[in-house]
Amino acid sequence: MVSSSAMASSVSSVQDVSDPVVGAARYDAVPALMDSLLHDVRNPLNALAIHLEVLSEKLKGESGQVPATQEKNLKAMREQIQRVDGLLKLFSDFIVFRGAGPSGDASLSDATGKALDVLGHESRRRRVQVQRAIEPDVQARLEDTTELGFFLVQVLMRAFNRAASGSTVAVTVRTEGTLAVLEVEDGSTGPEQASDTVAALTLRAAQLGIEFGIRAGSCRLVFPRA
Repeated sequence: MVSSSAMASSVSSVQDVSDPVVGAARYDAVPALMDSLLHDVRNPLNALAIHLEVLSEKLKGESGQVPATQEKNLKAMREQIQRVDGLLKLFSDFIVFRGAGPSGDASLSDATGKALDVLGHESRRRRVQVQRAIEPDVQARLEDTTELGFFLVQVLMRAFNRAASGSTVAVTVRTEGTLAVLEVEDGSTGPEQASDTVAALTLRAAQLGIEFGIRAGSCRLVFPRA
């Protein structure tokens, strides 16, 4: 039999996890943790890159050329080092909010592609296919260009959370006259499960003068176009 004190402790624990104040405190640590991660991972990556070049020189021997079979392996290792370094920067750009940024133009096309790359594991984990229809070089004008990542991650995560396993999320970026448009369709018709996300998107869009529309499995963001 579970005691009332144990039940109270359990309820308190659940409330602590979902409490906005607790959540905000957890997020406050993210920038410092991300900076530490970038520093502590990039240092050994740089060391690996240096040792790789030293190894490459040693493998050349008297011929002055790295044997073809080994050159293929060295090339693969260089690519993986660059990939990890690039992913770390992408995650930092999309996850960490560092205060108000400059106004101006940002590539909605490139940012959407990068956001999908950052969330690639999440879509695969949920077994959701992503259908991209991204027009190249669609530029959006924002009062705070650093907030584009916030909109993209929140909208895409909402879609992945709503989409059924094995279904498709369609992501479209296009121009409509003087506007730059992002549309995300997840195909679901159920009730809203991310009311806090929708409230945050609605508030931030209003603050930045961005048109935001949401209905069941459809989400649309409209920016002035450069």
